[in-house]
This record gives sequence, C-alpha cells and structure tokens, in this order.
Amino acid sequence: MQLLEERIRRDGTVKEGDILKVDSFLNHQIDPELITAIAEEFHRLFADCDVTKVLTIEASGIAIAIEVARVFGVPMIFAKKNQTKNIAGDVYTSKVTSYTHGRVYDIILSKSFLGPEDRVLVIDDFLANGAAMDGLIEIIKQSGAKLCGCGVAVEKGFQPGGKELRERGVRLESLAIVDSMDASTGKIVFRSDRPQAGAGLR
Repeated sequence: MQLLEERIRRDGTVKEGDILKVDSFLNHQIDPELITAIAEEFHRLFADCDVTKVLTIEASGIAIAIEVARVFGVPMIFAKKNQTKNIAGDVYTSKVTSYTHGRVYDIILSKSFLGPEDRVLVIDDFLANGAAMDGLIEIIKQSGAKLCGCGVAVEKGFQPGGKELRERGVRLESLAIVDSMDASTGKIVFRSDRPQAGAGLR
C-alpha cells in the first residue's frame, strides 16, 4: 500500500534492536484518515470472505481493527492481556510472547462473543515473530470459528512470523512489508522496492 509506505518513510523512525516506531500516526497518536484508508484496503482484500467478526489483541491493534469492523459492518472484539472483573464466566485463553516488551502474556476472550458460527478476520498493526497472531489463531480454533485470514498494517519481512504463517496455509495480507531497515541511516527498504521476479523479461 503505497500511501502507508510513504507515511512510514516520512514519519517512521528506526531504532536499534529492529524497532520501527510509527507511533506518531499509527499506534499511539492516530491519523484517522490513514486508518480509514487502511481499513478500506483490508475490506477490498477480504471482501470475498463473508466476515462476521474482526478480532485483534489489545492495545495497539484496536484503532485499526475497529475501523475495519466499521467498514465490514460487523462487531470488533479484542483479546485482553489480563484477567479483569469485567469478564465473567467461561473464556478462551492463550499465551503470547511480546517481542516489544519481552514478556509472556495470558490473553483471554469471553466465549460469549465468539463461536462456531463466526467467520473471523484477524487484524493487527505489526507482525514480527508472529506470536500475537498465533495466540489469536489459537483462540479462534478453541471457539470452533473459521479463520478467514489475517490482515497486518506493517510486516517485518526479515523476521519469521509472516513466512511461517504463509507456510502453514494462513491467508495473510500485509499492507507494507519491510525487508530491511538501518538504525544508523534511518533507511527503510520495502519489499515493493525490490524488482519483481521476471521483471523486464519478454
């Protein structure tokens, strides 16, 4: 998605440790027009899936997921990282290791909001090692719902999450795939920057 890539080049910041900060427009301070454009692109990509629920994990994926749900005209649900008194009764649960925070979370989702009749689109802002996606997919399996696919705003293509999901047959659509980035120069190379196989051949 050219619009998102251009915004990352302009306002994204590369930090040591393979950290790409996009918090000025995507997951701390939010640019509503960009989020709407992202949601519309996900709707175009998954329009054939008859989605009934959009699922994400708290917290930074919520802004994108709720706009995606609005465009699809379906509810958005999110897995919580901590047990709270607001969630009573039976829950689905899974474990997620956070790449950013370096800790393991128990994520939970009330069984009231997801069941075998649902067709689920998973949405998140980032994909690196794929732990959050794996946790959400596990919850979908527990519920008996059907996974329609996973939509990610920014994928770190040099980390294994995306490759592993695709090898398992998961439909994954990433709007911006970062193939490399350099904290010393700030340079970001997207997969779309690289020549396509067979380009220029007759």
